[in-house]
Amino acid sequence: MKNNKKILIVTECFYPEEFKINDVALSWVEKGNQVDVLSLVPTYPQGKVFPGYKNNFFYKKDNYKNIGIYRIRGITGYRDSLFKKILRYINFMMIGSIMAIFIGKKYDYVFGWNGGALTDMLPAILIHKIYKKPTMLWVQDVWPDSVYAYGFKKTKLLSKSLNAFVKFMYGNITSIAISSKGFEKKLKPYVNDDLKFNYAPNWADDLDLNMKPAEIGPKEKIHFTFAGNVGKVQNLDNIIKAFTGLSKEYQDKSQLNIVGDGSNLNNLKTIAEKNSNITFHGKKDRSDMGSYYQASDFLIISLIDKPIFEVTVPAKTQTYIAAKKPILAVINGDVADIVKDNNLGVCAEPSDITKIKEAFRKCINMSDSQRSKFLANNDHLLKTTFNKEAIINELKNKLIGEF
Repeated sequence: MKNNKKILIVTECFYPEEFKINDVALSWVEKGNQVDVLSLVPTYPQGKVFPGYKNNFFYKKDNYKNIGIYRIRGITGYRDSLFKKILRYINFMMIGSIMAIFIGKKYDYVFGWNGGALTDMLPAILIHKIYKKPTMLWVQDVWPDSVYAYGFKKTKLLSKSLNAFVKFMYGNITSIAISSKGFEKKLKPYVNDDLKFNYAPNWADDLDLNMKPAEIGPKEKIHFTFAGNVGKVQNLDNIIKAFTGLSKEYQDKSQLNIVGDGSNLNNLKTIAEKNSNITFHGKKDRSDMGSYYQASDFLIISLIDKPIFEVTVPAKTQTYIAAKKPILAVINGDVADIVKDNNLGVCAEPSDITKIKEAFRKCINMSDSQRSKFLANNDHLLKTTFNKEAIINELKNKLIGEF
């Protein structure tokens, strides 16, 4: 099948916000396709409009490396407000859908990056319904399960409404890709019987491992580092409680580093109680993260103990593998299986603080040679299961066909 296809990508977040969908769009343009993006004015994760951008009354079209971007007016101030978070989703669903009706007809294919609420994908679904365009979703989160995992009470009315909405959404696509194999079982009741699930995991961020290690603390200490969104579901409350529960002997040998920002940051600082062995570094540019990984001895992946997160594989998993550092996985399910099956590090139950403390102690007691054994399979995984170019090519292959 020929190149030069017109593809519309629907995504709530896009450059300069740092997500994998940026790599997908750039790769498809480089291969000769016309790619446009329907997105919001960049505000994630702080809920503030990025420098150099502004909220126009309705939308503005701009360009990034030959990618046309329809930027819809965004909602700000949502970081600490549940009401504004919900309003943000409604805003993109409604205004994005209006935009989709006007611009959707001119595209050959539609690709939705479902990195957040499923409501974000309604513009893509409407284009398929109205203009019969082949439409693919790359699912990073599972509805309706994730709605309840984030604290919404599962009432009969909400359950019935969400189930109907999810079935409508997934029932009106022509192909689907999932970032975790465990998603298939969760989503199967909502898709058409003939729809085949395509496994497309996230890949590692491009890292410069030759960077000088960041100055994160005393070099003689064992450094544990969490990097990413600092929200409630990341389970950092239990991580900090377990770390502060270690004896003085173990705490003095180690340091816990939190690199990132999010809605739960202030609460975590309160829990840490000015512990001198816990450092909050704030959000850093992705291009600088290699230096923080280089300075670390163990990298932490953590999510709260909910069934939905047992089938969730945070994108940082692959990046940690690329960083070539042992992983401390405080999580159940698919990520724990990846870590155990490939001997990538140490695992602990996310809801058991005693077990998390035991994992910390185990890591601190390890010799350099013991830690190095966790790195034997990293390169193989990056070249096979988590190969960036192969995954992006496969996504386009499933959307359009061989190219």
